[in-house]
Amino acid sequence: MKAFNINRYAKKGPLLATDLPEPILKDKDVLVQVHAASVNQLDSKIRDGEFKLLLPYRFPLILGNDVAGVITRIGAGVRNFKVGDEIYARPNKDRIGTFAEFIAIDEDDIALKPKNLTMEEAASIPLVGLTAWQALVEKADLKKGQNVFIQAGSGGVGTFAIQLAKHLGATVATTTSAENRELVKSLGADVVIDYRKEDFETILHDYDVVLNSQDPKTLEKSLRILKPGGKLISISGPPDPDFATEIGLNPVLKAVLYLLSYSTRKKAKRYGVHYSFLFMKASGNQLTKITSLIESGIIRPVIDKLFPFESTHEAVTYVESGRAKGKVVIQVK
Repeated sequence: MKAFNINRYAKKGPLLATDLPEPILKDKDVLVQVHAASVNQLDSKIRDGEFKLLLPYRFPLILGNDVAGVITRIGAGVRNFKVGDEIYARPNKDRIGTFAEFIAIDEDDIALKPKNLTMEEAASIPLVGLTAWQALVEKADLKKGQNVFIQAGSGGVGTFAIQLAKHLGATVATTTSAENRELVKSLGADVVIDYRKEDFETILHDYDVVLNSQDPKTLEKSLRILKPGGKLISISGPPDPDFATEIGLNPVLKAVLYLLSYSTRKKAKRYGVHYSFLFMKASGNQLTKITSLIESGIIRPVIDKLFPFESTHEAVTYVESGRAKGKVVIQVK
């Protein structure tokens, strides 16, 4: 099968077009013929080696964390899906590789594709949808009437999270550039801050929840806009001890993450708020819940640009530029 992989970690290194064997199925796996895959900042971070201590991948490593496609074979233990099913998924973090013609995925990590979406639209959803769900529903327990600040509202996670937060009944504030103001307003943002001209810390006060996706300076300012008891969930770090325990790191790496997050956790405690790090998990069950929201018209995909499979490297480079509104999708089949 054709695939785009890396042979070593390298900052801004090239994705190599290669021919590799089709994946071998485990008992609970389905083999998916990939129709579309989408690009995430996570792909670049993995290629650059940012997670090499936490996620020890083997080379050659096929990149890609989102997929929509058709099941062509199933393992002997698969019970909930059949050959011919149209599915979408974020594969488990240990089994990425959607920039390829085929991928094997555990059936627990997939869901039937929303009937009202194309393959390209469906491929744009899993990682950002699960990230927003796990941040706002699981960790934040966001309630009707609460105030939530979602950074980078026109990005992949932001465009989904705004819609989800609005559905949950929250008042939503976000940052974006002036040219994307109408986009985020159409998704449900109530307060739109032009990050080039305005400082959100002077505008937002006593917020219940912040979804942080930016740099350490933005994170610290975000801690200060929360009300006492408020929650900041960060998808950009620093990883905390709870995350280390969750993924079963050894004592040395646990100590490293403890030190990396110590300053942030100390500041959060001083402000009387709660800090947590989120590295989203694959979940077919949660994706099925997201499917219901999409088929009901509550959440819609936002796609910036489509790239052909042979231009996968260019698609990743475009996402790295930071110019994308919503998601960038690769058409594989």
